[in-house]
Amino acid sequence: MLQVRIHGRGGQGVVTAAELLAVAAFEQGRHAQAFPSFGSERTGAPVVAFCRIDERDIRLREPIVEPDVLIVQDPTLLHQVDVFQGLKPDGWVLINSRKTFDGLGLADLAKRFRHERLITVPATEIAMKHVGRPVPNAVLLGGFAALAGLVTLDAVVHAIRHTFSGPVAEANVAAATEAHEVVRREMKELSDAQAD
Repeated sequence: MLQVRIHGRGGQGVVTAAELLAVAAFEQGRHAQAFPSFGSERTGAPVVAFCRIDERDIRLREPIVEPDVLIVQDPTLLHQVDVFQGLKPDGWVLINSRKTFDGLGLADLAKRFRHERLITVPATEIAMKHVGRPVPNAVLLGGFAALAGLVTLDAVVHAIRHTFSGPVAEANVAAATEAHEVVRREMKELSDAQAD
C-alpha cells in the first residue's frame, strides 16, 4: 500500500490535492481513499490530508504516521511542524519551493533519505502563471507524477477534469503539466550530476 501525507495551510487546496490523487489512482484501476485532518479550521492554519493507494480494498481509516510520500504545499511549515515525522527511509518528498533542500535548511535531513527522491518545484509560481491564484495543489500532483511514477500525468489530468470544469480545469491541467516537465528536468539534472 502506498501512503501519502500532504501538508499545507487552509486555503491552499490540501484536501482537494488528496482527493485528486485518489481519483487519479482510481482512474488507473487502483483502490484509493482520501481524507483530511483539521486542527483549527481557518485560512492559513496548518492542514494535513492523507491518501492511500493499493491494488486491494483499503480497510485502514486512521491517519498516516509512516508515509511513503510527503507533499509539502507550504514551505513555511518546514520549521514549524515536523512534516518529516515517520517518513520511510526510501520515501519521496516533494516541496513547493524554488529553493533546494540545502537552501531550505534541510541539508542534514536530506542526508538521511535517497537524494534522487527529494525534489522541490516552484508550484505557487506555476499556479499564479496558469491559474492566477496561489493554489499549488494540482501543480504538485503533476510534479509528483514525474517524481515517483506512481500515477501518470494522464491520470492526474483526468482527475483535474473530473473535479473542475471549463477554464479552471484547463488552467490547472496546464499548471500540472508544466510542473511535470520541471520535475522531469530536475531529476535528469540530478541523475547526470551523480553520473559525473
